[in-house]
Amino acid sequence: MLSVIGFIIIVVLILGAIALLLAAIYNRLVKAKNAFQAAFAQIDVQLKRRYDLIPNLVESARAYLAHESQTLEAVINARNLASQARLSASGDPSQAGALNRLAQAEGSLAGALSKLMVVVESYPELKADKTVNDLMKEITNTEDQIGSARTIYNHRVMEYNQSREVFPAVMFSSLFGFQSAALWTLTEPAQAEPIRFSLTPPARP
Repeated sequence: MLSVIGFIIIVVLILGAIALLLAAIYNRLVKAKNAFQAAFAQIDVQLKRRYDLIPNLVESARAYLAHESQTLEAVINARNLASQARLSASGDPSQAGALNRLAQAEGSLAGALSKLMVVVESYPELKADKTVNDLMKEITNTEDQIGSARTIYNHRVMEYNQSREVFPAVMFSSLFGFQSAALWTLTEPAQAEPIRFSLTPPARP
């Protein structure tokens, strides 16, 4: 009888140890997932801010760029596509497809903004407009914030992926529903550097 009781106690202790181990693994994965999702939320805030600023910039510049309507429309179209991609990715940034679509849309937007920057450089009156200058400054500052937030996000994603791939978590992470998360990779050369506007108009002769 004692041997049976002892065996039961051993089994209970083993099961308890396994349960504690699984709970620790699960909690660690939850913490890591929450961390990279919180990091993406910071990107999301800055993206939305920039998407809200761009139409104001385009409308302010339109009076000066009557012959550059194609460039302005390209910026708006790229902005709209990026905004839609942002909504999809913000629902679950761990979905690689949604994040890749956002990265691609952001690459297209960066390219369109770069072309607009080149056009603006050719119009001293536009560069001297206070409203346009203020909007450019806001967009430039937002670009910096997005770059910093993206770096933090990728760091958190790497930590999360490492947490789910190490032993013994690798044996249970997929079972618990913790899938690998995607890094935000740059898909276009224009994304490699933040958009920079030359905000100082040329000196009058």
